[in-house]
Amino acid sequence: MSTPADRDERSGRPSGDEALVRVRALGKDYPLDRGMFGRGRLTVRAVDGVDLTIRAGETVGVVGESGCGKSTLGRCILRLVEPTAGEVWFDGKNVLALSGSELRRLRREMQIIFQDPYSSLNPRMRVGAIVAEGLEIHRMAQGEEKRRRVDQLLEQVGLRPEHADRYPHEFSGGQRQRIGIARALAVGPRFIVADEPVSALDISIQAQVLNLMSDLQDQMGLSYLFISHDLRVVEHISHRVAVMYLGKIVELAPRGELYRNPLHPYTRALLSSVPNPDPKLRKERVLLAGDVPSPLHPPSGCAFHPRCPHAEEGCRTRKPPLVEGRGEHSVACHVFPAPQE
Repeated sequence: MSTPADRDERSGRPSGDEALVRVRALGKDYPLDRGMFGRGRLTVRAVDGVDLTIRAGETVGVVGESGCGKSTLGRCILRLVEPTAGEVWFDGKNVLALSGSELRRLRREMQIIFQDPYSSLNPRMRVGAIVAEGLEIHRMAQGEEKRRRVDQLLEQVGLRPEHADRYPHEFSGGQRQRIGIARALAVGPRFIVADEPVSALDISIQAQVLNLMSDLQDQMGLSYLFISHDLRVVEHISHRVAVMYLGKIVELAPRGELYRNPLHPYTRALLSSVPNPDPKLRKERVLLAGDVPSPLHPPSGCAFHPRCPHAEEGCRTRKPPLVEGRGEHSVACHVFPAPQE
């Protein structure tokens, strides 16, 4: 099987360079009321001015600590959550400007795989009905054609056609996530947001599901936004990796470049925490001071400066922009800028 990591070693990127998804200055605020009568309104900025491009056939991994805005970013791109600011373009169409039948047609092109394979499937519906729901909503197949399509989808994700007559509780976690993948594939999407799709699974099952997703990408030319907190998983499946902190992307680079040469201090700290399977190889652990700041009261300047061992005076007052350097390596840092030509 050809994995994204293998393709990176050969060519550095997917065969096509055409941008399928473009995100510009995307933001999402959640207003909160303080007090019995709503006095003193506060705002949580879950996503803060994110710029991101995803090519056709590419997997972009998004990593970061819990609460950094990874899942909100994915849902804003799909308009499962309405963004507060910014733009989302899919194949030249302004996603945020669409409504009604136009938006419904676009939803066939953009799907999601949820984190929890237990709660994301309706326990009262048979598997065949779950997978076929999108076909019915978009009027893509009826009767015998619908059943044939469901059987084909189940076989495509490693299940058997007779599983269509069973209920979700009759399956293991890995099998349920395969059902979720089949449901996402039913309407023929080109772009899928995979929101922590293997975090609830055992290690051995994780590998099976990741290999399945890579195979489907090869077969169907899918593009993924792969959200995870597990850097080993992201390294296995991604072409490029974006590191998020407090709603912002602080580093973005091709997979091999980011893991070989992390520049942002936060990225270095994350990678230093990944266990090494070889006990003879020891690496220095980067320990961060303090906790993640509250998004209700983010620090001034660079949001990471209170925990950064390299912070300078300018880091406390000026927000670093995400600057692209050599080899598509982008960094938002005053101290360790992106490498230039």
